[in-house]
Amino acid sequence: MTDTIARIKYRPATELVYVDNSDGKGPKDNYNAASMPIYQTATFKQSSSTQMGEYDYSRSGNPTRSHVENHLAKIMSAKRAFAVNSGMTALDVITRLVKAGEEVIAGNDLYGGTNRLLSFLATHNNVKTHHIDTTDSETIIPYLSEKTRLVLLETPTNPLMKIADIPRISEIVHERCPNALVVVDNTMMSPYLQKPLELGADIVYHSGTKYLSGHHDLMAGVVAVKDDSIAEKIYFTINATGVGLGPFDCWLLMRGVKTLAVRMDRQQANAIQIADFLQSHKFKVHYPGLKTHPQYELHAKMSRGPGAVLSFETGNVELSEKLVELTRLWGISVSFGCVNSLISMPCRMSHASIPAEVRAARAMPEDLIRLCVGIEDVDDLLEDLYHALTASGALKLAN
Repeated sequence: MTDTIARIKYRPATELVYVDNSDGKGPKDNYNAASMPIYQTATFKQSSSTQMGEYDYSRSGNPTRSHVENHLAKIMSAKRAFAVNSGMTALDVITRLVKAGEEVIAGNDLYGGTNRLLSFLATHNNVKTHHIDTTDSETIIPYLSEKTRLVLLETPTNPLMKIADIPRISEIVHERCPNALVVVDNTMMSPYLQKPLELGADIVYHSGTKYLSGHHDLMAGVVAVKDDSIAEKIYFTINATGVGLGPFDCWLLMRGVKTLAVRMDRQQANAIQIADFLQSHKFKVHYPGLKTHPQYELHAKMSRGPGAVLSFETGNVELSEKLVELTRLWGISVSFGCVNSLISMPCRMSHASIPAEVRAARAMPEDLIRLCVGIEDVDDLLEDLYHALTASGALKLAN
């Protein structure tokens, strides 16, 4: 007979809020604080000169960080999760698994910062990246070899909202290259809508600055893995380089995660209405929540919803620039995932670091506008967008 009680698994929105340390995995709190305590300390006193306690130096570990990491591992279906100081740091830590002479396979529609880091690895570390169309799983086959170490996926991609078949690509990679790891940037979806580790991926990472935080008052990154040996390598790099997230930022991240479901439900509902509005006016809209999206069914099989980011084309760069600048509620800003709505031109902003000729080769429209939908009243967002569309002349052109 055992005293161990199996942990009840709740529905996603409940799991985001419910924190249970009865399994002994989380740090102990003798006072049962309703909110996770912030251990704002660099070091921890020890009772022995030869035997260190659970925590000794916050670069290596901190109770506040352990608390949020345990919670993140739970909601991401991971063995272990790690909180670091930005989304790009999360990717950098993952790429440390790649040795000189090995190769990466990645999509051809990627966040600009990801493309910049992969280019750096090619010029400085002798790590070659093959950029492919990840919407067709079979295109990966010719590029797989004994040199392949990482297969890096975004789905939906940023900013064209293309979908990669995580289960099928993972199956192909694991069958043909057992030593290769499938890595998914799940920032766009969040763990509330999509869980790549349950779909076959080996590592998932997030910019915690986006939906996990939700308020753009925090820079953070998250790495989650389902293999203990990989987890140890990830932890070694984080400890060695000192990029673990600080205590106060861990507290902010934990607070943000608890409201993820409420925020995402509202933002997603708003985004669906806005995508329908734009499509009704004959704009070319990129959004997996529209049944006209070429991979609508595939995305629906892998996720619980289409998310709250979409992009559309006006057909004219100058019109797009005018439209963006004429909005009032939509803040002109890079990034996404915030409670307030944002608008941007990726080729001028978040993806400007990708050379123009490369953008052209990857068929990224220069006139593309990206909308990151917030929690405001959707009628106000629609009215503001309609004003900008008409005042800029973009709506007349589309019709």
